[in-house]
Amino acid sequence: MQRSPDKSPRPADARSRLAVRSNIALVEDANTSEVLLSKKADQVVPIASITKLMTAMVALDANLPPEDMLTISDEDRDPVLGTNSRLRVGWSLTRQDMLHVALMSSENRAAAALSRYYPGGRPAFIQAMNAKATELGMSHTHFVNPNGLTSENVSTAFDLVKLVQAAYQYPLIREFSTDRYHSVQIGRWILQYVNTNRLIGRPDWDIEVQKTGYISESGECLVMRANVDGRALIMIFLDSYGKLTRFADARRIRTQLALAKGK
Repeated sequence: MQRSPDKSPRPADARSRLAVRSNIALVEDANTSEVLLSKKADQVVPIASITKLMTAMVALDANLPPEDMLTISDEDRDPVLGTNSRLRVGWSLTRQDMLHVALMSSENRAAAALSRYYPGGRPAFIQAMNAKATELGMSHTHFVNPNGLTSENVSTAFDLVKLVQAAYQYPLIREFSTDRYHSVQIGRWILQYVNTNRLIGRPDWDIEVQKTGYISESGECLVMRANVDGRALIMIFLDSYGKLTRFADARRIRTQLALAKGK
């Protein structure tokens, strides 16, 4: 993988002992840009479904009618990894529901459908994703599909801080990505979706925007902006081993910062 020079400020001495188990990590103050932890944060790696934050922004930027019905087609299936989906070919949801389940429950066919119904189709959508990345200064990021089911969607932890900050500016992304549950009705079927982030809904967490991701090439991933002890932090955990490590790392950061303050 490529690397770019890490020119970010060093973590403050009092917090230099912050430690996580994810192979790549970055923790930054959302308001001051102070870097509290940087671990291989300049490494270019696959980002899996973290991609869907960019997908959501491009879909919303198009300002298309949220009530339009989008129908899942064979083009929305995953030909590379053969992943399953609860949304069957021929089923339809509103554009808003597609966005909701793509963000909250990482529904891959929903993300694919959003891109296909974009003006100019999926090629134009992917072009818009990369243009948006350039606009945001994400110079080490590249997208080839809208759902992240490829090792070719790549970024760095430093770039993903910019992605999270941009996504935070969209009220619907904040709302949909942090909903704990969402139900959709398709004919006589009612599908109950659950958030893929185990920290959502916990009374001790105030998460403002988030996204999880996983493919074998990326490992388990988590990005989020959360209020921790009255401070807005952006946390990026990539290439984690096991389903729980990325969430445990978020808890470790919170605990270690509290100890650093003498709590």
